[in-house]
Amino acid sequence: MDLVTGAMGSLVPKLLQLLGDEYNLQKGVRTQVRSLVDELRSMHVALGKVSQVPHDRLDPQLKLWASEVREASYDMEDVIDTFFVRVDGGRQSVHADKGKVERLLEKIGNLFSLSKLKARRDIAGAIEGIKKQVDEIAKRRDRYKLDDLVANSSTVTSIDPRVLSLHTKVTDLVAVNEPRDELIKTLTMGDNDASNKKMKIVSIVGSGGLGKTTLAKVVYDKLTVDTNIHCKAFVPVGQKPELKKVLRDILLALDKGYYMNKTNFMILDEGQLISEIQDFLKEKITHLMYFIVIDDIWAVPEWNAIRTALEDKNLGSKIIITTRRNDVAQLAHCTYQIKPLLPDTSKALFYGRIFGSQDKCPECFSEISDKILKKCGGVPLAIINIASLLANKLDHITEWQEVCDSIGSGLSSSEDMYNNMGKILSLSYYDLPPHMKTCFIYLGIYPEDHEIRRDELIWKWICEGFIQAQKKDDDLFELGLSYFNDLINRSLVQPAGTDVLNDACCVHDMILDLICSLSKEEIFFTKSDDIEQVVSSKNKKLRRLSLQNINWPRNGASQVRSVAVFRPSIDSLPSFSCFEMLRVLDLEGCYLNNCQDSMLYVGNLIHLRYLGLRRTGLKQVPKGIEKLHFLEVFKMQWDIELPPYIFELQRLMCLEGFRCRPRPVNLLRNLPSLKELSNLYVDNESAGVVEELGHLTMLTHLEIQIKLEMDQSISNALINSLGKLPKLQYLYVDNDSVRSNLIMWERWRPPPYLRSLQICHDFSLPTLPKWISHASLPQITGLYLEERGSPPWYGGADASARARGALNAPAPLFAGEQGISHPIRPRRHASSPYPAQRPPPQTRNYSGEQCRCEEASFPAAAIRGAPPLLHAHAPHSLPPRFHLLRARALGFPLRRPQVRQLLRRALRGQPVKPAPLVLFHRPPRQLTDPLLPALFAVEARKMECTGG
Repeated sequence: MDLVTGAMGSLVPKLLQLLGDEYNLQKGVRTQVRSLVDELRSMHVALGKVSQVPHDRLDPQLKLWASEVREASYDMEDVIDTFFVRVDGGRQSVHADKGKVERLLEKIGNLFSLSKLKARRDIAGAIEGIKKQVDEIAKRRDRYKLDDLVANSSTVTSIDPRVLSLHTKVTDLVAVNEPRDELIKTLTMGDNDASNKKMKIVSIVGSGGLGKTTLAKVVYDKLTVDTNIHCKAFVPVGQKPELKKVLRDILLALDKGYYMNKTNFMILDEGQLISEIQDFLKEKITHLMYFIVIDDIWAVPEWNAIRTALEDKNLGSKIIITTRRNDVAQLAHCTYQIKPLLPDTSKALFYGRIFGSQDKCPECFSEISDKILKKCGGVPLAIINIASLLANKLDHITEWQEVCDSIGSGLSSSEDMYNNMGKILSLSYYDLPPHMKTCFIYLGIYPEDHEIRRDELIWKWICEGFIQAQKKDDDLFELGLSYFNDLINRSLVQPAGTDVLNDACCVHDMILDLICSLSKEEIFFTKSDDIEQVVSSKNKKLRRLSLQNINWPRNGASQVRSVAVFRPSIDSLPSFSCFEMLRVLDLEGCYLNNCQDSMLYVGNLIHLRYLGLRRTGLKQVPKGIEKLHFLEVFKMQWDIELPPYIFELQRLMCLEGFRCRPRPVNLLRNLPSLKELSNLYVDNESAGVVEELGHLTMLTHLEIQIKLEMDQSISNALINSLGKLPKLQYLYVDNDSVRSNLIMWERWRPPPYLRSLQICHDFSLPTLPKWISHASLPQITGLYLEERGSPPWYGGADASARARGALNAPAPLFAGEQGISHPIRPRRHASSPYPAQRPPPQTRNYSGEQCRCEEASFPAAAIRGAPPLLHAHAPHSLPPRFHLLRARALGFPLRRPQVRQLLRRALRGQPVKPAPLVLFHRPPRQLTDPLLPALFAVEARKMECTGG
């Protein structure tokens, strides 16, 4: 399904569902449904062709026809969903485990139910009306020969695109050293002069896509490491910022632990937040300098407000601002004008993304590459975007020529650079397969610079109906995960998150501009400022709302399918009774203490599939929620008991909260569709839930916190329950019991699809379970064993031998307080000597921007069977010498003398030099940063050669 097809992708399967025996439709109605399905399938194919043509190249009649089909599909789906609710509350698919007699009695009851008989009569009339509407639309297609218009439109080859591909980050590898060093020199000049410790403010200014953010992050990372700055913050602003959010982000970056728990922190006004920052800098870090980066600021007033909060303590504090505006840049003490890449640097970036290195480019692609690079004008974002597009077009040089022709005259001036960006970026959009276009456009509901959590996004895609199973056994979440990974590999979104699990993404502001322009053409989603304009139009309807400034629609809400609110403080909520067709409601992060009464209406949203209430301040689960029989995803406020009526929601696939405590515990088995259960809290009053877990056989993701003393019976129940979960892929167990130990895990046999295992215990590790091996964990990409009571890795010869087996698996083994995971697996290219990695794996670095994994720099034979890297967070976490030999990259707190001493002994005892070591003491989320070899090479060589 894609943007122009509306609800067509989910509509056809629902029509086919109507033909099931349980709905007992009359013969004539069933015939109409079959005919309707055939016609809609034909339209779906036609719309698929339309979606491949740039919007500005479509004939006006074709645009109008496509718009009619899209709107009609939404209305049709609303009618059918309403029928499902009236007939069986949406619960028809979860009763497969009922006995034959019970199912027969239920069917007989349904046949003679007056309300359901009326629903069947109503759906018969609705189907007849839909059939007439579809027939008229089909006749219009034939009357105006719209199929020919699609063919003629698609013959146009000059798309005249302009933008670029987002991941500026790769510029780190090819052009960052000189400007980085220049900026650091400017920021640190005079630091040794005690009489001149005034705060320094440096601005980085330049057009979009040149890498301002990347450069700022590289300087930020390097300077905080080298000078040991502990008080630091990197805060994005954006074109239309909410100043209160920016000020809150500064405080959270400075001391997240304190401010996340501060009473009423989320409802402080601008003046209070400015005072809070001033007090923090004045009182809490009295004798410390600070280093803050304010990224992507567009207006002088916003900068002045932020500047007011940042007091000069005469301790040599440093501030970097990045901006496109010269008037903002000139307010700094010093300005750095960022420039386009030089030709040789552009080539290194371009060829590195496609072939791995410049010398691997086939001669036949050299000339056309030069033409493409010339049109990119040295803009990193453009180079990466085009390179990501061409990385999948290595079979025919003619495809490269078509892309080159489409770029038009290129980005020769700053005005052309911005004006052409949308069309160059649109090349990557139109290259997406139809089913991914809608998923990509949906990213636009999030605000600028918002970090989008991967799992949340995928669940929303599912609840919106964007992801449809192609085969009977398809897992919708797995399909969504592949879509997410593909968007990253195509450089359309940037990996982000708090670690390198690729569990989040962000969207470059220029790509967000493209998304918003595409959405406006189709009214796919509507933001706060555009609501009145859409409502006042006769031919447009509100379908999805993204509210960043609270502006609830006064009219036109009856057909809204999705509402996402991105504002911490809400004074009021509307009566949700007018949102009759709402499928997705996300209020996460909105403080709702003043809106308790409005939440009473949530139970009337009978079509709701997704309800997000995390971090809202609500004290209990909204009443009436048991009526939401279509609900598939429920994300709750922290520390809330699960009331009994939650377990009536038998379609639930994802249940997430913090310290969720089910009461009573024996109802958990009533959720047979559950795939993700997060932060389940088990204490003395809910110990029985451990046994209940074994009934959730569809679970793929389980997080459980055990806060009670585990005796033998509870330990056995846990292992037995986990053994009944054959589809489990992610398991996190946090156990505070001092009685239990890892020996109990010996009896467990991991499921074959397990990818990530995290076990945290308050005891020592006498031995590793025998199943920690590549043979038992063939799919593992992350293994994390934390022992809070004593040092890991020192379990004797047996533990060492078994850890060796795990390290032979092509995945990292985590030790210590934090860990990392494999990069996203890119699309396979048969011609690659590194089979699954052409282009090389794309990972996330500390700056949150996409990059090539350094693994590609080493021969496959040199690293085959070894983990990409091993992270040990504390000195006592250092593994035995064997693991040093196997790991390619190691991360340790270098400034701790104990670690340096341990490393010195280990390095001296190596008979063979290992692959290049990367030694550093940054958090593990930086471990795959390709800049590390450059940033820490001197220190690594010093350590290796002198034992320093």
